[in-house]
Amino acid sequence: MKKRSFFDRLSGSTPVDDYDFDDEMTQPYPAQRGHTPSTAPSYPAQEDLAVDGQLPVDVYQTESEVVVRAFVAGVRPDDVNLSISRDTVVIDGVREEREQIVDHDYIKRELFWGSFATTIHLPHEIDVDAATASAKDGLLTLVLPRLDKSRQTKLKVKAG
Repeated sequence: MKKRSFFDRLSGSTPVDDYDFDDEMTQPYPAQRGHTPSTAPSYPAQEDLAVDGQLPVDVYQTESEVVVRAFVAGVRPDDVNLSISRDTVVIDGVREEREQIVDHDYIKRELFWGSFATTIHLPHEIDVDAATASAKDGLLTLVLPRLDKSRQTKLKVKAG
């Protein structure tokens, strides 16, 4: 049997039964995804996910500060670690499930549970000692005052 073009298959001019599937296309799409119409999809168990989750952040700057915002909903403040240097911020922590649900009971699973981390390289040096962090309604906000490299101070020499 002659192999039909992609356009012929897409336009429906060739019945699927007449088409020779390539080796990697031996199953219809849902079966390749781990389910058929009669069974629920399978999701990897959370403990099988060994990689840290990504923490989405917004970083913006004003004339006097750099602000970092991150959603940390469901994370206790004690479970968030902040490490700040003059040009880098590291945020990491753990989001723990409060109740255990059997994997096959899930219909849809998109929330991330487990450890997360992100490293942000700042566009300006900051004053580490004047930095502040607060969390409200699941939004972590870091306010990092910028160092003014052009600022000058005159010192008087003391005799003695």
